[in-house]
Amino acid sequence: MRGSVVELAVAVVIGTAFTAIVTAFVDHIVNPLLGAFVPSGSLSEWVIEIPGIFATAELGIGGIIQAAINFLVIALVVYLLLVVPMNKLAERRAAGAPAEEIPPTQEELLTQIRDLLAEKENRV
Repeated sequence: MRGSVVELAVAVVIGTAFTAIVTAFVDHIVNPLLGAFVPSGSLSEWVIEIPGIFATAELGIGGIIQAAINFLVIALVVYLLLVVPMNKLAERRAAGAPAEEIPPTQEELLTQIRDLLAEKENRV
């Protein structure tokens, strides 16, 4: 149990540090590239104005898109660097490991006990 807790703590710390790297990547590389296609010139500053009766409301759509890009990049990297190798490792272990014996069900055990008792009664 202790090993699993330590592994989880390490994963949280590395995940937090990796999130900062991905955020910087999206802020300094992806946003300027996508900013060329939005009216404000910067994806994170892109807003949609909705005129109202008393004031104009601004929806920060660029920030939402930026957060979605961050999530997708993090999910892709975690999948490619953690999930895929662990699945391959599990397949290799399963291929080399002997087949595990399936324990008998309760009905099978009760049948065996009944048969043994019947044999014992026939001997007496």
